[in-house]
Amino acid sequence: MLKILLQQVKQYKTASLLAPVFIMLEVVLDVLIPYVTAKLIDNGISAGHMPSVYKYGLIMLVMAFLSMMAAILAGKYASYASSGFACNLRDAMYKNIQRFAFSDIDKYSTSGLVTRMTTDVTNLQNAYQQIIRTSVRAPFNLLSSIVMCFVISPQLSLIFIIASIVLGVILALIITKVSKMFALVFKQYDVLNGVVQENVSGIRVVKAFVREDFEKDKFWQASKRLYDLNVKAESLMALNSPVMNMVVYGCIIAISWFGAQFVVGGSLTTGQLTSLFTYVMTILSSLMMLSMIFVIITQSIASGQRVTQVITEEPDIVNPDQADTVIPDGSIDFNHVYFAYKGGSGEYALNDIDLHIHSGESIGVIGGTGSGKSSLINMVSRLYDASKGSVMIGGKDVKTYDLETLRNNVSVVLQKNVLFSGTILDNLRWGDDSATLEQCREACRVASADEFIMDMPDGYETRIEQGGANVSGGQKQRLCIARALLKRPKVMVLDDSTSACDNTTDARIRAALRDNLPDMTKLIISQRISSIRDCDRILVLDDGKMAGFDTHDNLLQSCQIYKEICAIQEEAGGDFDKPINDRKEVHQ
Repeated sequence: MLKILLQQVKQYKTASLLAPVFIMLEVVLDVLIPYVTAKLIDNGISAGHMPSVYKYGLIMLVMAFLSMMAAILAGKYASYASSGFACNLRDAMYKNIQRFAFSDIDKYSTSGLVTRMTTDVTNLQNAYQQIIRTSVRAPFNLLSSIVMCFVISPQLSLIFIIASIVLGVILALIITKVSKMFALVFKQYDVLNGVVQENVSGIRVVKAFVREDFEKDKFWQASKRLYDLNVKAESLMALNSPVMNMVVYGCIIAISWFGAQFVVGGSLTTGQLTSLFTYVMTILSSLMMLSMIFVIITQSIASGQRVTQVITEEPDIVNPDQADTVIPDGSIDFNHVYFAYKGGSGEYALNDIDLHIHSGESIGVIGGTGSGKSSLINMVSRLYDASKGSVMIGGKDVKTYDLETLRNNVSVVLQKNVLFSGTILDNLRWGDDSATLEQCREACRVASADEFIMDMPDGYETRIEQGGANVSGGQKQRLCIARALLKRPKVMVLDDSTSACDNTTDARIRAALRDNLPDMTKLIISQRISSIRDCDRILVLDDGKMAGFDTHDNLLQSCQIYKEICAIQEEAGGDFDKPINDRKEVHQ
């Protein structure tokens, strides 16, 4: 873990080295100042010799100024290095997340990834700054002060050694307990973020069903759990302060008692005793800083493990060696394909799918919830890989293609489409960033979007608000279809992507796709028979299996499930999407 994290220091190595250098310079000066103070007291004030007072006073002023400058530079370089380190960590995580297949994303919740990129990275940033500053300053200050104490009085220095050992043992016990608690705290942050994200993204549903009180209670439960864990962890950490105070006051009392006897006996001067008090406070404050560093590092270990996990996650789907970059045509073959989600129930979502589609064909796909429609199309663009069997496009296994080439040639338009902040033109050019205005308009004409765009005040320069909040569901779907068309794909998948459009608009889009793009293979997933009945062939899925694959007319004769779907929609206008056992028997 440590090696992987330190690789992200990169261009901030120089700053990471300069910060400790200036800190050590600061410490040397700070440690010498009490020694000079003792000289000023003994040789100047006590002796009544003013030239010595001026001399040592000036030396102290110069040393204090240099110490201040060293501290400023150390802080500057430490901040620069730690902020850069955090920036590189977030960048490395984000870049690797972009490589994730859907199966990799399934391993992490969205809220968990957000927590890792915010809270966890911030913890590591703070820890790194403490490491290159305090973890250098504290031990160097501690050792330097102990050396000076031995120079002044070896006997009294034994007090510091004993106190340090006692304090070290107690702090080690505290840290061992605290580290386990913080691992649980960060996991609970994921849960809390997940509750907030789910509530905010679904706020319209929450208000529509008047579930605000339920959501408040759910948030309170998650927040209370985090509170309880934090209280336990912080309560253990709080023991640092009383333990430190006990040791500090014990040392002061011991030095006062024995030091006074040494001064009276003539083996120690008043100035030396004064400097010893300064050194004891420096030593014990250094020990306190070390204890806090250990606590911060303990916190950051849990964060470091979570961040490293994301950075080192190897995507399940990667580019093959010597990948094909040319897809001959849009033919699709599923050769006895089985598919199961990792971490799922262990059952196959798709069973023995043997399907062969010619290039340019229009294929309808229909089936109830959980029948495997989305699983099927996700394998075409290799968002998931088949567990058994093979998926082929253009006569070649999709695993042999360059991923960018494959996904540029397979456009997928989902039911829940996403538009990004920016103009309509900006969103359309996600399909082709070099597309001209006329090319964008042509794609929008095919998608029946040009008309409503031109009715907008700024036309194609109309700004889309975050999430497409200022356009309707049907308009959003049509914009996403146009965006996908600009990729000029060989295969286009419409995953219930006209569900928010009226029947007339739906029919117009399908007719435009058929007439303008006859060579493009079209996979149309829909819950409406009217959207797929004119397709060349229709695939009926039921419980992950092929229940039928033929034309509309032939399926009415050969596929009981398809016959039921048609009857339900035509007679009752209802939703067929229910378990088979709940469907009424019709036209036996």
